Amino acid sequence: MSADSAAPAQSSPRRAVLDLSGITKRFGGTLALDRVDLTVTPGSVHALVGENGAGKSTLGKIAAGIYTPDAGGISVSGRSVGRWDTVRAQRQGIVMIAQELSLVRDLTVAQNVFLGIEEHRAGILRRDQRRRFAALDEVAQFGLDPSARLGDLRIADQQKVEILRALARDAKVIVMDEPTSSLTAHETQRLHEVVRRLTAQGRSVVYVSHFLESVLEVSDTVTVMRDGRRIRTGSARDETKRSLVEAMLGRELAVTFPPRPPAPAADVQPLLVATDMASDNGVRSATLAVRPGEIVGLLGLVGSGRTEIARALVGVDRVTAGTVVLDGQGLGRTSPRRSRDAGLVMVPEDRHGQGLVLARSMSENMTLAFLGRFSRWGLVDRRRERRRVGELVEQLQVRPARPELPVQGFSGGNQQKALLAKWLVGEPRLVILDEPTRGVDVGAKFAIYELIVALARRGVGVLIISSEHEEVLGLAHRAHLVCAGRTFDEVDPAHLSPEDLLRRLFAAQDDAAGESADSAAGTHDPGLGVDVSTSHSEELTR
Repeated sequence: MSADSAAPAQSSPRRAVLDLSGITKRFGGTLALDRVDLTVTPGSVHALVGENGAGKSTLGKIAAGIYTPDAGGISVSGRSVGRWDTVRAQRQGIVMIAQELSLVRDLTVAQNVFLGIEEHRAGILRRDQRRRFAALDEVAQFGLDPSARLGDLRIADQQKVEILRALARDAKVIVMDEPTSSLTAHETQRLHEVVRRLTAQGRSVVYVSHFLESVLEVSDTVTVMRDGRRIRTGSARDETKRSLVEAMLGRELAVTFPPRPPAPAADVQPLLVATDMASDNGVRSATLAVRPGEIVGLLGLVGSGRTEIARALVGVDRVTAGTVVLDGQGLGRTSPRRSRDAGLVMVPEDRHGQGLVLARSMSENMTLAFLGRFSRWGLVDRRRERRRVGELVEQLQVRPARPELPVQGFSGGNQQKALLAKWLVGEPRLVILDEPTRGVDVGAKFAIYELIVALARRGVGVLIISSEHEEVLGLAHRAHLVCAGRTFDEVDPAHLSPEDLLRRLFAAQDDAAGESADSAAGTHDPGLGVDVSTSHSEELTR
């Protein structure tokens, strides 16, 4: 615990562990930050909230030395600093956990945690580092396997590795940019417990988040930003979700869902039908259908197999059993390219790893998957390309409206809009959306909801996956419940509460765990052909 945090409370404010004063930052002609102040005190959680493009992530990156300000001053523990970069920031005990993870997929969990501060003997991790990892995990209680390959972990677990990296560097200030975007409610609570333990030790956290409930739960101080400026800073106890939204947007906004379009008739020929589909990536038995103009959801807990079902449908993973029929034609062995050509596309969850080419412009990213539509004799018609990109920039409200700029310079939410545009530019017939509003602020979410409804009104089929279950319940005509790689029930989202949904999903998870235990004990006969959907439905309605 630092001397500042251990000192008795006094009437005067504690010396700031980090102070940013008059910070200004431009990217080309775009003013990202305009004379912004930020003061972080020891042992506190200071939240930054605002819409995508408000400047909060840019401010966090300046604090961590990733960006250099064009104007303004930086002080650490009352001492002004001169040159500022990531090396100097880390030496001062300031590190950042970025929204887009910066990990090495082919290294193990432990190797990623200690990367750059490791102690090797003949290339093997020493025992004291193993003890250090165990000590870190005792603090965080994540339960990660230090020898697991990073690339084999789901995104939520990779985010935990980033947190362990920061703890391993004994940081005084940890900037967390959207730390809960890939975590379940239970994992978010565990993260908040870690944050409280850190602040009790005198460390400080700068907490950047779109999840206002999390902000109000864990933070001591909140700074609201809008259009690169600090609107106000105050105690979290004096704020509500409504007051934060109104300050972020400069107007009152009720976060609701647009009206669902009329559901297609039951006798309408489906665009997509999957029957007892299994894959080589964990799908055991998935049955679903999507009709033209219909929004269908996949509802399940993290790790239930929702994304794996989507990947198998578009041909990323190999279908090993069952059938997949698109517009009356069996797909057989397929691939993402064949699916795209047939009008079936998927917007993936991981926009950096699977969706965008960060060094290229937003315009190039938007048209990359359908470049042939803008080409003639091998030459791209830039005028047609600019016209289509301009339509999408306006429709999706990309800000700043500068599609010629590299996509890596845009906020996470605007990058997400670019990823949506990339797959919508080809006017597909069926779109699979995996976490379409991940990292998107409260103001931009409604624009994406309106886009989803507009697609359905045009006759496009939509299959949506979201860990924010209220999104599926608020948008979908029908939804399939998923557990352990299986679809086990179909529900009407308009008549299902979030509480009842969670009860059913957790009950199914308990059933699946029981089946696995029986199988391991030799009491389960896989040849019995148990109908999972029937057994779960009967259990849930008792």
